[in-house]
Amino acid sequence: MNLNNVEFLVSAASTNAFPKNRLPEIAFAGKSNVGKSSVINRILNRKNFARVGEKPGKTIHVNYFVVDRTCYFVDLPGYGYAKVSQAEKDRWGRLMEAYFAAGRIDLGVLIVDARHAPTNNDITMARWFLDSECPFVVVANKLDKLKKSEIQPNLQTIRDDLELPENCAVIPFSAQKGNGREELLRLILNAVNG
Repeated sequence: MNLNNVEFLVSAASTNAFPKNRLPEIAFAGKSNVGKSSVINRILNRKNFARVGEKPGKTIHVNYFVVDRTCYFVDLPGYGYAKVSQAEKDRWGRLMEAYFAAGRIDLGVLIVDARHAPTNNDITMARWFLDSECPFVVVANKLDKLKKSEIQPNLQTIRDDLELPENCAVIPFSAQKGNGREELLRLILNAVNG
């Protein structure tokens, strides 16, 4: 898969705007300020392909990127922290529910903050992946902000709090420095190639 051959496809505000052409979908989920766009940019080795917002909550639709005409990277609206109206949060919630109900995800990438215990929303998202039996991986981003001695205990807290089965990978990741990129890319390629 040529990661240089990537283009923005659509910013879907409703299920009608989801692509009709079926390709494997890699869905990136996480709270508003966890660095979803930065993780996508790191995987693609691009600086600002997926927009990185100064304020959390910039991703307000389901954003589709087509990678080498072989799969979609899907940047989902962040949950939690964003300072937007309750009506807008409700709209996001309905859009997310519709996306998940469509059964389009080939691999979920749940991005959490390596520095902190998972939030209730992170736990809810992990539970959705587990209950729906959708394959997923957890990316513990912002690894570069931890001391070496904090890494393993924090990763164990994430695994325990999300109640992950042994076969669910938790990847220590730094969008800043590139740690974890190769491991995540390998899992993405496995999902795309079936």
